[in-house]
Amino acid sequence: MEGKVRVITFSFFLLVVCLSGGSAKPLEYQNLVLGTLPRPATHNNDLSWSESSTLSELENAETSIETTLSVRLEHRDVLAFNATPEALFELRLERDVARVETLTTMAAGSRNATRVPPKDFSSSIISGLSQGSGEYFTRLGIGTPPRYLYMVLDTGSDIVWIQCAPCRKCYNQADPVFDPKKSGSFAAVPCSSPLCRRLDASGCSQQRLCLYQVSYGDGSFTIGEFSTEVLTFRGTKVGNVAFGCGHDNEGLFVGAAGLFGLGRGGLSFPSQTGRRFGRKFSYCLVDRQSSKPSSAVFGESSVPRSAVFTPMLTNPKLDTFYYIELTGISVGGVLVPGISASMFRLDAAGNGGVIIDSGTSVTRLTRPAYIALRDAFRAGAQLKSAPGFSLFDTCYDLSGKSVVKVPTVVMHFGGGANLALPAANYLIPVDSNATFCFAFAGTSGGLSIVGNIQQQGFRVVFDGAGSRIGFSPNGCA
Repeated sequence: MEGKVRVITFSFFLLVVCLSGGSAKPLEYQNLVLGTLPRPATHNNDLSWSESSTLSELENAETSIETTLSVRLEHRDVLAFNATPEALFELRLERDVARVETLTTMAAGSRNATRVPPKDFSSSIISGLSQGSGEYFTRLGIGTPPRYLYMVLDTGSDIVWIQCAPCRKCYNQADPVFDPKKSGSFAAVPCSSPLCRRLDASGCSQQRLCLYQVSYGDGSFTIGEFSTEVLTFRGTKVGNVAFGCGHDNEGLFVGAAGLFGLGRGGLSFPSQTGRRFGRKFSYCLVDRQSSKPSSAVFGESSVPRSAVFTPMLTNPKLDTFYYIELTGISVGGVLVPGISASMFRLDAAGNGGVIIDSGTSVTRLTRPAYIALRDAFRAGAQLKSAPGFSLFDTCYDLSGKSVVKVPTVVMHFGGGANLALPAANYLIPVDSNATFCFAFAGTSGGLSIVGNIQQQGFRVVFDGAGSRIGFSPNGCA
């Protein structure tokens, strides 16, 4: 019996030494103040500003002078009614699984750039994702006079599109469907336009007008006319924005009118308005219980002086995603020995790599890296274990506690940018019984994704002109 005790004690000593990089250095901890699952917010139809005040600002709206604009963001759960916190959270995780499958499929090159014959634009596809995958949205004015609509912001796609009348098949949205005939600034794009040829999937109508099609990895899609319009961001107008006027939209974004593409591709909003806003934007996402609003800023003022930067990498197969180099992760102030930069390398063929994404909630790491991170955290967390929950396999019963100590977690990126995560960004409540889970997950695909739970509270900067991604702590102030 004494020999067994010695073996167990020696094994624990080896684990501590391994986590400490070969020494018995004590791990670093930080406090986690325990919260609860966010309750559904009170629905505010105009996201803190009234439509009448927005319309009054149009007299001063500019189409060529203002070089900065900002919008408030809301989490999609604001559009949910009569839903419990548990139900909303479970739906969020379901959306997350579908989102990761979509991004992984795109990164694997399954979506090929093709010019689609007109007859294919009336085909029907059954979507596997009925509740949508957008997580944050804002309210924008479309057309002249502006019609205000909810738009999902998405760094994982390029095309800006909305549902348009007449609808052959549209999902339910909170606002009336946009009618292009009622806008004095709506203009269809001809098939002969270079703009039409920039689409990955395009066709031509009988009237020789450009048709677009965007398909997502889960089978969802939007089809319609490719057009240009004026967008109004409160007091600022932006003209001649190319967007899809979708007449057949299935399986996407219930509640919102469409998608505001913030990807890296040439037809995304940041790329289209690059001359005006310098191909720079940033956002800061907050926990849904925070009193501070989430926001997005476009232009020079989107880059705070406190930001630290990591180079933006390029995937030769896909220009949409924002790739960055993840070199390692520390737990308790010690580099996890089982994680190396080679696990996340983006190769010359476009395989692997790490992207940062606004629409994915839970950070996904390649399976071996996740296991190493999880095991290091488990070894350092002196907490009562609980059964796994959904995609989480590391959970704790924190009932009866208000504050606990947890090992620190720092993500290390190329160029020396370190992301020291607040405890609430990696140990999160999953039910009303004080069960908290480690908010990372493994993936069998080669693509790793930094999700929005880990991004919360940081101003994340997308500087396309400088080919860099930045992080500024406490960026939502």
